[in-house]
This record gives sequence, structure tokens and C-alpha cells, in this order.
Amino acid sequence: MPMTQRILILGGTGDAAKVIDRVATLPKVELIASLAGRTPKPNIPTVGRVRRGGFGGVAGLAQFLQTEKIDLVIDATHPFAAQISHNAAVAATQQGIPRLLLNRLGWQRRSDDCWIDVADQAAAAAVLPGLADRIFLTIGRQELKAFAHLDQLWFLMRMITPPDPPIPPGKVLLQQGPFSVEDEKALMQKYRVGAIVSKNSGGNATYAKIIAARELGLPVVMIPRPALPVGEVVHDVDAVVAWVERQLESRQAPRRDASV
Repeated sequence: MPMTQRILILGGTGDAAKVIDRVATLPKVELIASLAGRTPKPNIPTVGRVRRGGFGGVAGLAQFLQTEKIDLVIDATHPFAAQISHNAAVAATQQGIPRLLLNRLGWQRRSDDCWIDVADQAAAAAVLPGLADRIFLTIGRQELKAFAHLDQLWFLMRMITPPDPPIPPGKVLLQQGPFSVEDEKALMQKYRVGAIVSKNSGGNATYAKIIAARELGLPVVMIPRPALPVGEVVHDVDAVVAWVERQLESRQAPRRDASV
């Protein structure tokens, strides 16, 4: 008789919520959704079991996989959540568990975009003096310290929860999207923004700011994603579901007697 497969989904993103809803409809699956706990209002799944907080590095995650008898791991974390993705890759490999990474496609530069590509947050901070005096900093609260020394500039900083010091001078907005293109344009014009700093998160949830910058003719200092861990990668929810279905089929198919 086919056995139930236990699937660990690492998430907290909107993509992860969609994966959970879709995979939960498949037969013979038991879901455990793990949320990192950094966001006070994450996408809380309504199906399966939910856990909050970290695992304690690779060793803690590997122990969790073993103790909970996890059969499959789906990493649907944010594209910039490099550490948990790395830990998941190593821990799943150690335990011999199939792992899939959902990595939504990044934004692509258009001919009418004015992007300044940089290597990381430090490089982004280095190009700002002389580019503009008032900057819309849309990188989340954890990387603000890389810009704190730029005390001759003014920053509009938007995030979900209050940041820890040090932060650069300017105004903090505690807001959670999605935001419309018109709202983003109005915000940039209200605060006389001259340039934007953004991570290349991809997806539609925060793309309005990129469109708004394009229409206003503002430069965007674009921070690339961290390198992906080695392993199987897909770019949308449909591909995740198809992968799970293939895994379930291969695991539940009757095995032929090798002696026959």
C-alpha cells in the first residue's frame, strides 16, 4: 500500500504559500511548513503543520530531517535567503533526501531602464555619492548598516518592521506591499527621490517600484542575487508541483522482484 510522504517546505514568501496550497491537494502527502520568523506577518499556511524559527545551522536542520522522517525538501525561501538555502542543500544531501529549489526568475533590464549593476550592498553604497542626494533604499532592514556612513545623503527606507541601528539618515516607512505603480511614483515624487537602490528579487510583488523608476527616468542601483546552491532548480509553482508528483510516483510505484 502506498505510504504517505512527509514534505518539508521552507518558506514564508508568497510563492511558498502557493506551493503549500497546491501540494496539499496531492494524495498521500503530509506537509510541514517552516517559516524563518523574521517577518511578523508572514504568509501563514492554513494546511499542514507550521513551525517558526531557525534550525540551528546545517547540523540542526539535518537532525530535524532525520527526526521528522522527512522524505522531500522544497526550498521556497526568498531569493536572497542564501544561508538557509545553503543549509538546506547540505543537510538534505547528508540525509540522502531529494531537494528542490524554487527560484523565481529575476527582473530583466529593459532598454528604457537606467540600471547601475553592482556586486553587493557595499558596492551600491560606494556609487551613491554624486549620483543623487535623496535615495529610495528598498533592500529590507537587515542591510541598512552598509549605508549608515553616508551621512551627507538622505534616505527613504521602507520595510515591514523597525530596523536596528545603525541606519543612514532619513525617513523610515513601515509598510508592507504590494504597491501600485501610481502609488510608487507618488511616493518617489513626494520625497523628491533621485535614485533607487534595490535587490533583484524578481516576481511581481515589488516590481511596481522598478516600473515607477523607469517612468520617472530615475537610476536604479541593482544588487544581484547570491549564488545558488548546487541542485535541482525550477522557476515557478507549476514546476514544483510537477516535481513532487514525479517524486511521489517513483516512490509509490511497485518494485519488481530482482530475482524474477
